[in-house]
Amino acid sequence: MDLGIAGRRTAVAAGSSGLGLGAAKTLAAEGAQVVICGRDQGRLDRAVEEIGHGAVSLAVDVGSAEGGTEFVAAAAEALGGPIDILVPNAGGPPAGTFESTPVDAYTGALDLNLLSIVAMCKAVVPGMQERGWGRVVAITSVSVRQPIPNIILSNTARAGATAFLKTLALEVAADGVTVNTVQPGTHDTPRIDALVTPEQKAQMRLGDADDFGSIVTFLCSEQASFVTGLQMHVDGGSFGGLQ
Repeated sequence: MDLGIAGRRTAVAAGSSGLGLGAAKTLAAEGAQVVICGRDQGRLDRAVEEIGHGAVSLAVDVGSAEGGTEFVAAAAEALGGPIDILVPNAGGPPAGTFESTPVDAYTGALDLNLLSIVAMCKAVVPGMQERGWGRVVAITSVSVRQPIPNIILSNTARAGATAFLKTLALEVAADGVTVNTVQPGTHDTPRIDALVTPEQKAQMRLGDADDFGSIVTFLCSEQASFVTGLQMHVDGGSFGGLQ
């Protein structure tokens, strides 16, 4: 199936590993022009080689509103034009519970997983509206539906991002711009390696990052032009609710 995104200028935040890398790989395979960012140049170099298809990397930290704005501006410059497809994404904040997490830690988590997304959207969505076409597909977490123990910072910040993106979707739907979130459960990524022991990981059912990327890519397609405001959980059935 031709997804109709060949040549679309695409920015994938935190695309040097994990789910961001999975999304970048599948988008590039469909012919999109892809720029990724990350903090580690060696990891970026390996990711670009893995993505192929002329992908470009930028050493930018999207852990704040300023970093998010910097990334999309640099991506547009590298691609030679405004961004058509934006995949907001970032690593998770430190693990912790209510008891163990100080109040001032929430500021960094909100910068990382909420305000960076707001800033990226502020920088690119108005141009999408003017051109009458755009896709925003954010990678968040199934924890916004069912909070995950010991990651209270991530649960809190990503819930805020989900509310922001849903509101944005309603405001720009008539302009040819779709805004969706994809909410992963437990996938085999470096983030999981940082949160659990090898013994715990061996007992877990894990998703594949490239398969996850295919879901992101479809939501960027022409065929998904009437899908917006969606919060899709991709979690192998772990979410226990009906919605």
